[in-house]
Amino acid sequence: MIILSASPYAQLITVLVVFVIVLAITAVVTKWLANYQKGQNVGRNIEVIETTPIANNKWMQIIRVGNTYKVIAVSRENVTFLGDIDPSELKEIKPGGSKSAFKSMFEKALKKDKNSSADAEVDKK
Repeated sequence: MIILSASPYAQLITVLVVFVIVLAITAVVTKWLANYQKGQNVGRNIEVIETTPIANNKWMQIIRVGNTYKVIAVSRENVTFLGDIDPSELKEIKPGGSKSAFKSMFEKALKKDKNSSADAEVDKK
């Protein structure tokens, strides 16, 4: 029986490399599954356009059914039809809008952090 004795540093690096590889594989598979599931709904006549929470476990949704837009209230127990919406009343949503909003908030936080660290340096002098 051969026993390999490796330094603790080599073992740590090996574990970290394996962890990064598993993490990368997980990210790729997750993106693939998301795109696959998104492709399953292409060409359907029913689509959820927008969802917003209105209370705990209750949401209001705008859905497209064929060429008409409907508003429904959804809870755990039931779905209630609220009415129709004229498509001209809907605002166009930019793709990736939430990502750009997060990006701008993140940049503001970074600027604030840099400013506060610069103020701390001035206070030390």
